[in-house]
Amino acid sequence: MSAASHYKYIIVGSGIAGLYTALLARLHGPTLILTKGSIEDCNTQYAQGGIAASVGENDSPALHSSDTIAASAGLYDSEAVDILSTEASDRITDLIRLGVQFDTTHGALTLANEAAHSVPRILHAGGDATGQHIEMTLASVARLSNISILENKLVTEIMVDNNHAQGVITFDGITGETEEFLGDYIILASGGAGQLFRYTTNTSVATGDGVALAYRAGAEIVDMEFYQFHPTALRLPNAPSFLISEATRGEGATLVNQTGQPFMHHYHPLSDLAPRDVVSRAIVSEMEQQGTSQVWLKLTHLNPEWIITRFPNIYATCYQLGLDITKDLIPVAPAAHYMMGGIRTSTWGETNVEGLFACGEVACTGVHGANRLASNSLLETIVFGKRIITRTTETKATHTLATSTSTSMALVLSTDTTNISNDEPPPTLSTLQDHVWDGAGIIRSREGLKTLKEQLLSWTRISKWVKTTESYELQNLLLVARLITEAALLREESRGAHFRTDWPEPSAEWETHISSNKP
Repeated sequence: MSAASHYKYIIVGSGIAGLYTALLARLHGPTLILTKGSIEDCNTQYAQGGIAASVGENDSPALHSSDTIAASAGLYDSEAVDILSTEASDRITDLIRLGVQFDTTHGALTLANEAAHSVPRILHAGGDATGQHIEMTLASVARLSNISILENKLVTEIMVDNNHAQGVITFDGITGETEEFLGDYIILASGGAGQLFRYTTNTSVATGDGVALAYRAGAEIVDMEFYQFHPTALRLPNAPSFLISEATRGEGATLVNQTGQPFMHHYHPLSDLAPRDVVSRAIVSEMEQQGTSQVWLKLTHLNPEWIITRFPNIYATCYQLGLDITKDLIPVAPAAHYMMGGIRTSTWGETNVEGLFACGEVACTGVHGANRLASNSLLETIVFGKRIITRTTETKATHTLATSTSTSMALVLSTDTTNISNDEPPPTLSTLQDHVWDGAGIIRSREGLKTLKEQLLSWTRISKWVKTTESYELQNLLLVARLITEAALLREESRGAHFRTDWPEPSAEWETHISSNKP
């Protein structure tokens, strides 16, 4: 192991959260980005819908806050929501100054509508390629700046002394070498854990690394039972679960069943623009009733030229797979999409470990609650990324955790493996995904969660792991799966994205958070 280099800021992850934060951090001291693949390997470049901000004439931060709160199913943090909506406009201006070219109509920003938004407030770039446009723009600026960028460096440990983060240890996925990096501030911006599930809109890099790192370092993990499933992912044999943006329904697309009949009006007054959890469960219900593995999204009643212009990425991808979405129905089904829980942070991005910060999907700021409002995720990355750098540059910054609007219930992961075999073979990624999808997917039950919990515990006993990037990722996914499963088993109600058949209604007693710390 080589001698450790020292930086003021070490940022783990190269998505929009990591890049934007790094571009701010570089103005205040030596900054390092560590990414386990290339700088462009991230989930955010696949974000199609856009980024929400109250910049329209008929909109306001108060209205944006109201919509965010309504979607959260009661578990929002009021201060965090207010910050998100109030600071949105300034952060959009920052992106434009950095070179992001949002779509415009007659010189004004084009604003689209999405589910559960009361007015059009979604900015997009390149039609349905917003994440890619922002990611590529920020990556280009970062590569030309004085930011140090090290690729193929998987962070395997956060070094902590007396509850203070000192640096990180990395594993080089090409050479197999380990290396230490010291830093004044460690910022986790490593994204979610969609690879836990059989069907996901996430890329292969979304393996829960940041949550696992933070948990092992002593940080508090919260709300892990709330994993959002996107209602409309492409469902074709031998094709990836490509995201079909919610913006399609915002622009007039309709979900239909096997007989070609619209069905969402049977499930919610907002019909196709109902909250994501409602739409996902409605689709599951329709599939079960009709014995199908998908429903269909209909755009054929819309202007063909407009469809191609508004959704060029979706059109091109589907066309390559043999679907002309201007003429053909799109087969879709829900897929794991976004981790609403994560590392608990204050409104300044602080964790309960001094010097350790988090932003983006890996963090739980309290903005999303139990059911994220569409297109708030990209906004959250830049709003709270900015606040992290502001916090670390204050003259007399104090490190504290913000108090939540609700109380918290402690979860201690199970350690009882008395009745579990010692010769359990190690899991593969596919076997883990299958078990988690079946036991902790869209529809949950005590029996299914309990079975999954026991299976995960049996895999946890395995002590012989080969040191490869894939092995580290699998161990991280296994830990995150346990956090999700045991929190979901503990929460005996249905709320937002967490639905249990044995407890199908929300309960006032459970208007609380479930948090976990390493013992």
